Amino acid sequence: MLEQAQRVLKDIFGYDSFRGRQGAIIERVASGGDALVLMPTGGGKSLCFQVPALLRDGLAVVVSPLIALMDDQVATLEELGVAAAALNSTLSAEQQRDLAARIKRGEVKMLYLAPERLVQPRMLSFLQGLNIALFAIDEAHCVSQWGHDFRPEYLQLGQLAEMFPDVPRIALTATADKRTREEIVTRLHLQNAERFLSSFDRPNIFYRIVPKEQPRKQLLAFLAERRSDAGIVYCLSRKKVEEVAAFLSEQGFPALPYHAGLPNDLRAFNQKRFLNEEGLIMVATVAFGMGIDKPNVRFVAHLDLPKSLEAYYQETGRGGRDGLPADAWMAYGLQDVVMLKQMLQNSEGDERHKRLEQHKLDAMLSLCEETRCRRQTLLAYFDEDMPEPCGHCDNCVDGVQTWDATEPARQALSAIFRTGQRYGVGHLVDVLLGKDNEKVRSFGHQHLSVYGVGKALSESEWRSLFRQLVARGLADVDHEGYGGLRLNDSCRPLLKGEVTLELRRDLKPQVTAKTTSKSPASQLVRGEEREQWEALRALRRKLAEEHGVPPYVIFPDSTLLEMLRSQPTTLAEMARVSGVGARKLERYGDAFLEVLGGETEAPKAVADVRHELITLARAGMTPLQIAGQLQCSEKNVYTMLAEAIGKQQLSLEQALDLPEELMGEVQDAFLDGEGELPSVAEVAELFAGRVPEGVLYCVRAALQSEFEM
Repeated sequence: MLEQAQRVLKDIFGYDSFRGRQGAIIERVASGGDALVLMPTGGGKSLCFQVPALLRDGLAVVVSPLIALMDDQVATLEELGVAAAALNSTLSAEQQRDLAARIKRGEVKMLYLAPERLVQPRMLSFLQGLNIALFAIDEAHCVSQWGHDFRPEYLQLGQLAEMFPDVPRIALTATADKRTREEIVTRLHLQNAERFLSSFDRPNIFYRIVPKEQPRKQLLAFLAERRSDAGIVYCLSRKKVEEVAAFLSEQGFPALPYHAGLPNDLRAFNQKRFLNEEGLIMVATVAFGMGIDKPNVRFVAHLDLPKSLEAYYQETGRGGRDGLPADAWMAYGLQDVVMLKQMLQNSEGDERHKRLEQHKLDAMLSLCEETRCRRQTLLAYFDEDMPEPCGHCDNCVDGVQTWDATEPARQALSAIFRTGQRYGVGHLVDVLLGKDNEKVRSFGHQHLSVYGVGKALSESEWRSLFRQLVARGLADVDHEGYGGLRLNDSCRPLLKGEVTLELRRDLKPQVTAKTTSKSPASQLVRGEEREQWEALRALRRKLAEEHGVPPYVIFPDSTLLEMLRSQPTTLAEMARVSGVGARKLERYGDAFLEVLGGETEAPKAVADVRHELITLARAGMTPLQIAGQLQCSEKNVYTMLAEAIGKQQLSLEQALDLPEELMGEVQDAFLDGEGELPSVAEVAELFAGRVPEGVLYCVRAALQSEFEM
């Protein structure tokens, strides 16, 4: 079985050998056994069910929670020559009937479904009439009612065990602590499943956490060496997402906003651009989460503190899925703690839930103030032991300076007590520094014994000290909504002189900015390789445009980098490059060999293709004629036309040549109703066979553009 699996791995996917426990998992499922797989993001979970699906007879059914994730995997499989399809709400009734007919005829090997669709009685009945190869339940942690990704429909997936007792099931996740794993087993009836628990470690990610001073300037310093890289910047609030996206765009970094308050279509459009284009930055709340299968995200930055280590691990795990170096960078300050504690106190959960969330936040704070290896701390939280420091985080590389903060800490705690345990850090620091201002005088705090005793430290040093006192649980944030500090029982030994206190000394911001530029992710391609690297990426972009898929579906960065370093000169040598399977070798091998051999000019960049498209449309060419001129699909032409119309670079009349009556009918279909414009899928049935679906996207883009003016 394993020998057959390795042939499939090489011939279809282009890889020479399995990684980690992939081989054992595939052998288990292909032989008909159940499996629970815990594997870090980027560890190759998809292969664990895709290879057994190709080895077993019948239809493989994959449960996936997001349409974007389904579409991405289907596009990837189709490029490999595997018959895959997704059945979801974007398909019209006619398209769904056609797909059902193809499935019955055995023309589809892998079917992707949302859990909501799968558990419908009609769907289950349809599947019972088929030969099912396996069920793969991706993102299985969604079954946990304690998790932030909980999806109630996942709870109903347990019935698959009873309805399809002879069909193997594999549940997969990247983030599941012991409690969540037990929940998955119970809810999905996987008591007989073999468990495959891989390390949580992502050795290619470099972790850096810096004190928040001037966060926007710090972010720009971090991005300075990453101008052509794709990345994600996480913020806590929707307002901040939009402000940071606008700020980065003004600074010359192409950035898009993403949060739950944006219209659905705009969110989908921005996500599609992020997946399809190179070098874009997505500024997002945690709403931008599952379904981000883009492998070449080179950095994940946090401008605000995540609520838990689970969230931090999952969000940073979206970087470097291709196994190449990636950066996880975060700026963190006391105000983050105040905001999160207030949100937690005001949440609707019961006291037990709040205690659990408080424990998770405390663990997150501990990572931020850690003086030892960050990776050791992170893995320990997930019950995994790393004997030696990793050598690949800021604490390991830069070292951490500590200082005896015993006396200043006592002064700080005394200031909290003597001012009445109701003031924020700003006022407490003013008192300790002996500042003469209206607020200090109005409360009479200039007469306190602690007034002016802290002049040996700077304002920033005091702020750092207070932040660390909160992180260590020696002081609490007032939960009534004002952000004041109060004493905690655990500070008594320190106040009584029974213990001493060592704290980390924060590096100066300019030193931090200097050291961040030296991470392996920022030095991925050497200077002398840059020209040929960009030529390979340009060819990949052109092919992706032609095929209507994201560039990484053609080849991921890891494959391009291996081409760049190994410099194949024949198809036989190209076949040995990891990630080049038989189908892709046949389709693209010669084109990439030409670029590597310098025999052809680099293809036009995507921006040039779009500029040419706009010029041709203005000249009166039809979408079909433009497709011929640009040597790409008509579907892709419509996608670019809709984008140009939405940006008001083209008028609807310049892009489309429709009879006036028919144009009016299409516009009316979108405008019938109240509130947001309906999606294209909602009106597509009205015009099936009368106009190409791309026309509907163009019309909708024009109307949306008018509404936003």
